[in-house]
Amino acid sequence: MAESVNKAELTDRLAARLDITKKAAGEAIEAIVDEITKSVAKGDKVAISGFGVFEKADRAARVGRNPQTGATVKIKATSVPKFRAGAEFKNAVAGKKAAAKKAAPAKKAAPAKKVAAKKAAPAKKAAAKR
Repeated sequence: MAESVNKAELTDRLAARLDITKKAAGEAIEAIVDEITKSVAKGDKVAISGFGVFEKADRAARVGRNPQTGATVKIKATSVPKFRAGAEFKNAVAGKKAAAKKAAPAKKAAPAKKVAAKKAAPAKKAAAKR
């Protein structure tokens, strides 16, 4: 099973990496978490390039079931935080560092195929008229 990292350990790692005090690292982490929380609570989307997107998701009211009794229960509409991981984060977790670099050139090649398809279309129309 993987090791769990709590806020204190994250603060220690950040302080060591940036060569700053633990107090400064802790304040930085607190400030980041606080700003993300406030922004998402207001309904703003917070996007951190390469890491992911934090946003607010609204859940509609619905009917659920109590698992112990089987009775139906009305569940009120609510808002919940939502996180979508970015491509670089997903690749790092999957152990695919080089895959992100290979994907970029493929996007450049796609428009060339579309241009070739457009040029071929008028030739088919001319052939159909004969």
